[in-house]
Amino acid sequence: MMLLARLIDIYSLVVLASIILSWVRLPPDNPFQRIITNLTEPLVAPIRRMLPDMGGFDFSAMLLLIALRLVRDFLFGS
Repeated sequence: MMLLARLIDIYSLVVLASIILSWVRLPPDNPFQRIITNLTEPLVAPIRRMLPDMGGFDFSAMLLLIALRLVRDFLFGS
């Protein structure tokens, strides 16, 4: 069970990296950018589709981080 908690923590760091990379604006063909996008987009894209237009702001990754934390706390406690 602790392995799953660690995997959630690691994935949360990957999502955080995607947020930071969105501020830095690396070229889409950058290998690091591609890896992070490929890892996060399957979970971020459905959240992004459900959210209303926020005037250019994308809160989907932040909502995913909150959801990951809630799942981890529900399953494993604080």
